[in-house]
Amino acid sequence: MAEMSEHPGERGAQGPVKLIGVRESALSVDEVFRAVGDDAAGGIALFVGTVRNHDGGADVDALGYSGHPSAEAEMRRIAEKVVADYPVRALAAVHRVGDLAVGDVAVVVAVACPHRAEAFEACRRLIDDLKHEVPIWKHQRFSDGTEEWVGA
Repeated sequence: MAEMSEHPGERGAQGPVKLIGVRESALSVDEVFRAVGDDAAGGIALFVGTVRNHDGGADVDALGYSGHPSAEAEMRRIAEKVVADYPVRALAAVHRVGDLAVGDVAVVVAVACPHRAEAFEACRRLIDDLKHEVPIWKHQRFSDGTEEWVGA
């Protein structure tokens, strides 16, 4: 596990993984940000992934995300790995499934650490590993009528 100071103000009352979820409803950046609030954290890094209007040179009209029943458990497993490798005070990650429009929020992750550099590194590792390992698949629908599946 990542090394933590023994200063009483730096000991968390509960585990650092505060929020993990796969949801069919709209995601709240504020909810994720609040979940990682910690008085001993000097830095919070937050990443918000949104649906863009293009991919690979083609115009995207909309997309849908589908998740395997194990997706949330896989998210938690990855979160625990990040906690083991960084001095994480608090961590949260939520991913949307279902139909989304251009501009919708698809994923929100946040990590609070004692220092900003650690928070940035841990947040980057969290989102990169979630994208590569969690069984959530993206079905893109393009303006020209074609479509494609992308995913873990």
